[in-house]
Amino acid sequence: MEKKESLLEGLWGEVRELSLGNRIQRLDSAPSPLQFLRDYVSPNKPCIISNAISHWPALTLWPNLSYLSSTLSNSIVSLHLTPDGHADSLVPLENPRKEETCFVSAHMERVPFPCALDLVLNPERKNLVAYLQQQNNCFQEEYSALASDCDAHIPWATEALGGCLPEAVNLWIGNHLSETSFHKDHYENLYAVVSGEKQFLLLPPTDVHRMYIRDYPAAQYSYSGGSGEFRLELEKPMRYVPWCSVNPYLPPETKEIEMSKFPLYFNGPKPFHCTVKAGEILYLPSMWFHHVRQSPDDNGCTIAINYWYDMQFDIKYAYFNFLQSIHCGSRLMNYDASKCTISDALSVDATELEAEEAN
Repeated sequence: MEKKESLLEGLWGEVRELSLGNRIQRLDSAPSPLQFLRDYVSPNKPCIISNAISHWPALTLWPNLSYLSSTLSNSIVSLHLTPDGHADSLVPLENPRKEETCFVSAHMERVPFPCALDLVLNPERKNLVAYLQQQNNCFQEEYSALASDCDAHIPWATEALGGCLPEAVNLWIGNHLSETSFHKDHYENLYAVVSGEKQFLLLPPTDVHRMYIRDYPAAQYSYSGGSGEFRLELEKPMRYVPWCSVNPYLPPETKEIEMSKFPLYFNGPKPFHCTVKAGEILYLPSMWFHHVRQSPDDNGCTIAINYWYDMQFDIKYAYFNFLQSIHCGSRLMNYDASKCTISDALSVDATELEAEEAN
């Protein structure tokens, strides 16, 4: 077991040293399809692209919330509600017999867009955080009135990825309380921020063991508008969802306990931390683990649109599945920095990462 863990430690370091470096690359303009395929898609390497959507009317129109409310005045949209802004995340399940954690999804209601936007913009309401985060191609299904404000696809990405259009295009409108826990997607993701900023923590697929993916019982928030209270309900029949166990932003009172529970994450190399600003696109390769926070604009919300392209189920996918199948013990590990020559290979928690970037 110790030899196996030592080999995995070496892998984490070598991937960073030989391929990824120590920070997410930034491009000043849109790449050619060949450059994008050769330098980023094929090596499964993220990047941030500036000046690729500067022609979008959305960049000037959508921050004007009266424009959104007027244009979408007749649109019924899917609004997700949680008590704390954490949807699709792990929460303790109240059980008098034993302490248990479940995977919880948000309460969803279909409401007129102006009402939904009002709830997003008023996070001071006690124990109620609203987020327009419906997936499954929600931009084309629910926000089609905005279609002329942005591209239906990213042309250079579409060509590089085989010429097929995105399988889904999704719109995200939230406030500073909305947060997405660590997870991965089976898509090539082009994530464009229109207003505000998004903060991403990223880990490559090779670091799968550091995520402590476990099966958790699925649950759903149920919200009562009358009482203003949420109820947490396990799904029936019972089903389990494999999900990442690590919370990178630890409150001081539980930090020591959590770090001891997930040593492979906290004692290993840093996650990549990057901020995607309005007018920028993050290319997030398939199978990369990502955690997302956001900072609103002056109006109090963050707006983004993302394009999900089908990933290639090729040899990289086979390698990932093989790596994931390797059982790794969870004993406390002291990451050996000598196995990675990059100077920043030692771990810090996410709060320290943000402070470092600010400096």
